[in-house]
Amino acid sequence: MRRFLLVAGLFATALGLLWIGQGTGKVPWPRSSFMVNQLQWAGYGAAMAGFGLVLIWQSNR
Repeated sequence: MRRFLLVAGLFATALGLLWIGQGTGKVPWPRSSFMVNQLQWAGYGAAMAGFGLVLIWQSNR
């Protein structure tokens, strides 16, 4: 169970960071993405990254 939480947490954190980058326009990949330069996605990404960090923290308890 610990390994699953760690992998899921790493994936969620990476996905959240990608969403933050796309939402702020720092990572315009792919160019056709509807998320690029949409600040709301930066907020969703912050929430996802936070959730991922909680999962990582839980995997180490």
